[in-house]
Amino acid sequence: MNIEIINEAKKYYEEMRRDYEYLHKCPGVGFDIKETFDYVFNTLLELGCEPKKCGQSGIIADIGNGRGNSVLLRADMDGLPIKEESGVAFSSNNGNMHACGHDMHTSMLLGAARILKANENKINSRVRLMFQPAEEILQGAKDMIEGGALENPMIGKAVMLHVLSGMPFEVGTIIVSSPGVSAPCADYFSITIKGVGGHGAMPEKTVDPLVVGAHILLALQNINSRELSMGEKAVLTTCSISSNDTYNIIPEEIVIKGTMRCFDEDVRNKIRRRIEEISSNIAMAFNAKAKVSFDIGCPTLLNDEKLSCHIKKIMIELLGREKVYMSNELKGNKSGAGSEDFSYVSHEIPSVMIGICAGNVNEGYVHGLHNSKVRFDEKTLINGAAVYAACGFELSK
Repeated sequence: MNIEIINEAKKYYEEMRRDYEYLHKCPGVGFDIKETFDYVFNTLLELGCEPKKCGQSGIIADIGNGRGNSVLLRADMDGLPIKEESGVAFSSNNGNMHACGHDMHTSMLLGAARILKANENKINSRVRLMFQPAEEILQGAKDMIEGGALENPMIGKAVMLHVLSGMPFEVGTIIVSSPGVSAPCADYFSITIKGVGGHGAMPEKTVDPLVVGAHILLALQNINSRELSMGEKAVLTTCSISSNDTYNIIPEEIVIKGTMRCFDEDVRNKIRRRIEEISSNIAMAFNAKAKVSFDIGCPTLLNDEKLSCHIKKIMIELLGREKVYMSNELKGNKSGAGSEDFSYVSHEIPSVMIGICAGNVNEGYVHGLHNSKVRFDEKTLINGAAVYAACGFELSK
């Protein structure tokens, strides 16, 4: 069956490439993905599926009619507000870009849908396709779960696939997440600093919130360097400082925004507490006031031990041992710092995240994800569709 799946994926390569190049030209962001939604929905209809809108702009479609174990295959559909500089002939020109490869994921899952639908009689139960918006803002999976993505029938396990770029691996190589956490929780924070505004030539009559913000920004770096141990992995990054845009006015108020990522809830709570303490106390020392607010992004992504081992076996049978790694077999950092809102699914049912290498650095695919110049090797679509389809067939037994 595995050789058949690869051959089936090759048979649909041109259709997947057409899907990919169309979707790449018209990326939306967040939940605002109308062109992508319409294209995916209509393609599924053409395949004989019965797609349904789920949540604000997600799509689910079931293949197979059995009553055994149901498995969910997830692909995200949204892009990023980045002006594309990749130089590909089918570049986006709407100010957004699929710099994280979600158009690859969507095209792979559409390819898998063709394979699964053509072999529906070989599916023992039911495979649910989940096309998700708003992953980049870490809201789409939660929205679709609330919309019933894991119900009617109840889903027993779930798999997601994500492209990787700028890596020294052959295109199509698979990295199965080892049991445990593979992506950190995410929080976003805002620090509003209120002082006393005034003329830039008379700072003595003001309480300059920019100066206060500078001290806070530097002090926050002390959390990582002096307050966390080697085992307490975390990233704390301030990403913007905003005030008025004038040369000669000290502003009344500024806002610092940033993000924090970590792999442990105790560390998460410790960092949140210290951001508030550092900000309020430094502001007080300068006769200003600071208010900290948090927006929760998503929890940690949990990979189920039994399912992870099962998927490794499926992948080796599909592609051969030389093309399959477990994440804990790789040298260096085994867990990325990028959060992933598939984590919401992983806290509901057994789940696994799979990586697929979509651009060998030695072949010119040097840019990483979220870079305006990133490109992906379209040949990756074949193995990607085969991976999704193999998981659909094998995990629904």
